[in-house]
Amino acid sequence: MNGNEAESGSLLPEIPTGERKIEHVRLCLNEDVGSGVTSGLEQYRFRHCALPEIDFEEISLEASFLGRTFRTPLLISSMTGGSETTGAINARLAAVAERRGWALGVGSVRAAVEKEELAPTFHVRAHAPTIPVIANLGAVQLNYGFGVEQCQRAVDIAGADMLVLHLNGLQEVFQPEGNTNFSGLLSRIGEVCRRLDVPVGVKEVGWGIDGDTAARLYDAGAAFVDVAGAGGTSWSQVEKFRSRDAVRRRAAEAFAGWGIPTAECIAEVRAVSPHGGLIGSGGLQGGVDAAKALALGADLAGFGRSLLGPAVSSEQALDEALAQVEFELRTAMFGIGAADVAALKGTRRLVRTRP
Repeated sequence: MNGNEAESGSLLPEIPTGERKIEHVRLCLNEDVGSGVTSGLEQYRFRHCALPEIDFEEISLEASFLGRTFRTPLLISSMTGGSETTGAINARLAAVAERRGWALGVGSVRAAVEKEELAPTFHVRAHAPTIPVIANLGAVQLNYGFGVEQCQRAVDIAGADMLVLHLNGLQEVFQPEGNTNFSGLLSRIGEVCRRLDVPVGVKEVGWGIDGDTAARLYDAGAAFVDVAGAGGTSWSQVEKFRSRDAVRRRAAEAFAGWGIPTAECIAEVRAVSPHGGLIGSGGLQGGVDAAKALALGADLAGFGRSLLGPAVSSEQALDEALAQVEFELRTAMFGIGAADVAALKGTRRLVRTRP
């Protein structure tokens, strides 16, 4: 780290390193990798309540998820890890999440399972001793030699309370080093769900999980589903910038608008499973979006790339970003007269303005 980086607190090297994890972060921050699809949350609005009959200062963000009490219904979604730089980002995310009571997802722990020397980049418990932590692995790795033992290792490395298996088929297709055999994964996912000692969930990475797919995952034993819908980062766009294959680079443009909007995913998944664990993520931009996601049926609202810039910049910038989300969420709840998260989830004041 040079003097300027030390002064500013920025964690990203000024000179590209070629490391995949670092380049993913750099591309997400510096290139147009947004989805051509909106989250769909902009199609909803809250009907204002002029007489909320609650004290703003007493609004509670405490939430329940999988039988546990969370200090907030908010999650820093799985983003990174696997290198010295991205490990430092994880440490900063963990420290601020602990301070503010957010749940924390770490990036894919696969690298650390395969290379022990990378494990410290996922050791977030030193910075976050009490908050819920979610370890993360690519579900497709279950077709490439990973099993229950490797999943347990990922949980142990992160000191995690839960494991999420991510589905990222289109990213793997466009990724130069991608693994694309997704056949027979449901039964393998089910085996992990049955045999692992911690709750296991399944998430997308930005193209969304629909109701039918969610129903199959719940039936297989998934404790929760994170829809990770379209509206935020498009990983086919990210991989486009990394690819040296001219055909794949051009083809990526055809999928810039691919995916199921986040709002649609949340509504569908909640409809097929009224009580299954449900995380709403994918393009959420602030506390009002979080409130909409919760009102649509999510138990937790997840934020990814919108927090990455502040996380790389400084601990203060990240703390302020999380504080703003919380303040906006509380204000939205005040504006509809919801004194707690249960009241927000049960509100009839969220209306769809466009079909």
